[in-house]
Amino acid sequence: MKPRDRLRIAMQKSGRLTEPAQELLARCGLKFRQSRDKLFCFGEGEPVDLLLVRDDDIPGLIAEGVCDLGIVGRNVLREFQLTADSSVPRIEELRPLGFGGCRLSVAMPQEDAYTDPSQLGGLRIATSYPGLLGEWLRENGVEAKVVMLAGSVEIAPRLGTADAICDLVSSGATLNANQLREVAVVMESQAVLAGPATLPTDERGDLAELMLRRLDGVIQVRDSRLVMMQAPRDALDAITRLLPGMPRPTLTQVDGEPGQVVLQALCAGAVSWRQLEEMKKAGARDMLVLPVEKMLA
Repeated sequence: MKPRDRLRIAMQKSGRLTEPAQELLARCGLKFRQSRDKLFCFGEGEPVDLLLVRDDDIPGLIAEGVCDLGIVGRNVLREFQLTADSSVPRIEELRPLGFGGCRLSVAMPQEDAYTDPSQLGGLRIATSYPGLLGEWLRENGVEAKVVMLAGSVEIAPRLGTADAICDLVSSGATLNANQLREVAVVMESQAVLAGPATLPTDERGDLAELMLRRLDGVIQVRDSRLVMMQAPRDALDAITRLLPGMPRPTLTQVDGEPGQVVLQALCAGAVSWRQLEEMKKAGARDMLVLPVEKMLA
């Protein structure tokens, strides 16, 4: 295939999204060989390549057509959507990926009182996300000065350059270290797959659809378990009610035992020891709980 016929995916070169994104792509059956400069990964087996870049650059690279898809934080994607020029092609969230969870929050010095957003009126709020913060302030009817900072946002109040901050929060340890406390959540974020509103119409579009199908298959069963057991037919209703998500099981008749069946069910979530013990009390035996690696409907 010609190089332009290969699907290109941008992802964070280094950071909290890097390792889980690599694991997700590996579960989708993708293998890569890294270039010497460690900025590009050549796909082996499938015509899909990776470009390793800064998180903040990913939406722009997609909009410019340098990459076809990107794995990026929802906060970064939404900020790009709010601040990009109207002439820039629209970039959409195609799939939530279920890792990299965090939140964009407003934080104030620990000694400052806070009860509602109106108390932020007239204050200086430092942030790297002026679009998201501005949208939240407007929605809450608050007039405040947004101070744009590219980094080290959390030290702005101590330096006297801001009265509060709006920054990403995960554990809250960084806020505590800087004598700040979280007072309001602007948005919840996680890693997402981003792409153009309209996928390419050439081979790359077909590859993108293939990627989406594989991602759906991996994400759908990521926390699922396959449960297998033998049980009396007259206990099926009681046992099914105990299965997480109450799936519709597949039944197979046991040869020579008309009242016994083998039950197989794909459960959306973990199956606890307590649930297994309750199923055993209902009549189930020879129970197996197996992880599910992938599924294709």
